[in-house]
Amino acid sequence: MQPIALVLAQVQDALRPLANAQQAQAMGAYMLNQFAFLGIRAPLRRQALRGLPRLKDWTAPALLALAEGLWDLPEREFHYVGVDLLAKYHRQLDMQSLPAVLALVQHKSWWDSVDGLAGVVGDIVLAARHQQPHAQRSMDACLGHTDLWVRRVAMLHQLGWKAQTDETRLLHYARSLGAEKEFFIRKAIGWALRDYAYTRPEVVRAFLAQHGAQLSGLTVREAGKHLA
Repeated sequence: MQPIALVLAQVQDALRPLANAQQAQAMGAYMLNQFAFLGIRAPLRRQALRGLPRLKDWTAPALLALAEGLWDLPEREFHYVGVDLLAKYHRQLDMQSLPAVLALVQHKSWWDSVDGLAGVVGDIVLAARHQQPHAQRSMDACLGHTDLWVRRVAMLHQLGWKAQTDETRLLHYARSLGAEKEFFIRKAIGWALRDYAYTRPEVVRAFLAQHGAQLSGLTVREAGKHLA
């Protein structure tokens, strides 16, 4: 296994020469100037990193330490690399990895990093559920977390699960968070319901009919976008 510091250096050596100041300014403005950017779009960023060593033999603690090292770098593209690596090697992570992933959720937080990490969390929990039927209880604990981004992860962690979705839990989460004023929570509820509506449209339609008055207009619009 290559040392973490070496891989961090390789990532920086691959990306920093591609910096584009004009694009960096535009990308920073799009993210409300919360982060510094190199100005590298996702396709070019991923292409530049194809030469990285494969990390399939790395332990979960090593992968998480690498992601944390990437998060400590100032430019946002390095955080995206961290998300991409955790997503690519999510099978090497387990339920014991969740606290570290959720710590990243709460560090330099915005929807772009949080939503990518929500997918990683979902991959971990879904894989664990086959052996640990109560694995999703970890998400129940996140539902009442003080950090809005952790609550968003709880709401979004079942995206793409389709027929494997825990329907009861999904609808309970939507009801529990439905009164929140936070834009990113309201949007997440609608997104999660809309995603499930591709699998069970009649369930989402009935849920909106029964509980729509207790949800924000944003949530209802998002949830019902493709429902007749």
